[in-house]
Amino acid sequence: MSLRFYDTATAQVRDFVPLKEGEVSLYYCGATVQGMPHVGHIRSAIVFDQLTRWLQWRGFRVTTVRNVTDIDDKILAKAADSVGAESSAGVVPDEPWWALAYRFEQEFAAAYDTLGVQRPTYEPRATGHIPEMHTLISRLIDAGHAYPALDESGDVYFDVRSWNKYGSLTRQNIDDMQAAPDAGPRGKRDPRDFALWKGHKEGEPETAAWDSPWGKGRPGWHLECSAMVTKYLGPQFDIHGGGLDLRFPHHENEMAQSQAAGDGFASFWMHNGMVTFEGEKMSKSIGNTVSPAEMLREASPRVVRYYLGQAHYRSVLDYRPTSLQEAAAAVERIDTFISKARARVHGTGDSGFVPSSGSMPAAFAEAMDDDLNVPQALAVLHETVRAGNTALAEGNVAAAREALHAVLTMTAALGLDAVQQPARSAGPEHRALDTLIQAQLEERRAARAAKDWARADAIRDSLAAAGITVEDTPDGASWTLAAG
Repeated sequence: MSLRFYDTATAQVRDFVPLKEGEVSLYYCGATVQGMPHVGHIRSAIVFDQLTRWLQWRGFRVTTVRNVTDIDDKILAKAADSVGAESSAGVVPDEPWWALAYRFEQEFAAAYDTLGVQRPTYEPRATGHIPEMHTLISRLIDAGHAYPALDESGDVYFDVRSWNKYGSLTRQNIDDMQAAPDAGPRGKRDPRDFALWKGHKEGEPETAAWDSPWGKGRPGWHLECSAMVTKYLGPQFDIHGGGLDLRFPHHENEMAQSQAAGDGFASFWMHNGMVTFEGEKMSKSIGNTVSPAEMLREASPRVVRYYLGQAHYRSVLDYRPTSLQEAAAAVERIDTFISKARARVHGTGDSGFVPSSGSMPAAFAEAMDDDLNVPQALAVLHETVRAGNTALAEGNVAAAREALHAVLTMTAALGLDAVQQPARSAGPEHRALDTLIQAQLEERRAARAAKDWARADAIRDSLAAAGITVEDTPDGASWTLAAG
């Protein structure tokens, strides 16, 4: 099967053929760094990390760009709120806007790293690309698609009615759209016109304004992404991604202003679904939110990544109080098999195994090629784990080795190997524990040989109460630590 992805612009699953053979250019929207990362940010990053990793597995050289929006109305508002405020969680008194943005940018980077999201090829900041934004605005004005505000505000707006394709990404009629929320109607030809440049307002920090041909000010949000993506990936590139909530107005406006300026822009638009809480939209006002930090306090990074990446990327991912427990159980089944299989085939040349496409089940690859169908791919992974456990129980080392190689290859392709469970088989603590447990297992073996079943069961129950699972195999008893 050839690679096929759903394209939001055409509402179809289409064959993916990159613009340049053997290479893929991918841009996905990063965060507006006004506060701590929320679960939607992290799900999106994991989705496009899975996409990047799969394209790399398929042999493509992938150039990935993920932006940082470090100047924005919300950032300025948060900084203004810190003036005279008392120090508290997430609040630094009298914090400049640029320091606030950088502080939260580091929080995002830490969350991405913790959950095994690969660093992009480049991660540009909006504040570092003001000249490119000026150039794009000038191109739009010269083409008749933008105009300086009709008042003295210093704003510059995109004329949505000048572009007859406006609304095509989200299949909306312009007359049914609401007014653009990024600026009031004063100075606009049409309330739906959106800001490309925002003139400096009284009371705003002087550091948040740059000189321009239209007066001091700062860029509009939508303009920032268009300027950054075309600088690094060119006027036309393969994939533009982001959360479903960005389709309108952000991506609609990006596409309109870029194409109106003469750029081909994205060949594919890919959007990931939202995360809900027991079927309802997460909202701080309702109090039904859960943050990545809260998830990581409940479960390991490997489990959290598994949970956030397990659904089809276009579907809603629903969080329930038992979600992480279920994900932990699934990860434990995978990791327990890997641990047991490695122990069984130890010394047969497997310690240096490197995951490769040759070890990947065809059904897994077909699922991933089919619009990144991770749920179906995970079904193949768990079926392989079951087959591997059967091989171990039957003493079929060759089949167990084959299953182990396949499982390691699939977990690598999904990025699960980028975040490991806490080490359970290294260091002096483990060796000391193994010595104690082996003594218990030897006593249990002797009890079984003497047909003292009560004593053998008591030893097993005592170990189980301590979180140690004993499994009898044709080669003797083995032990693993239960998840937790």
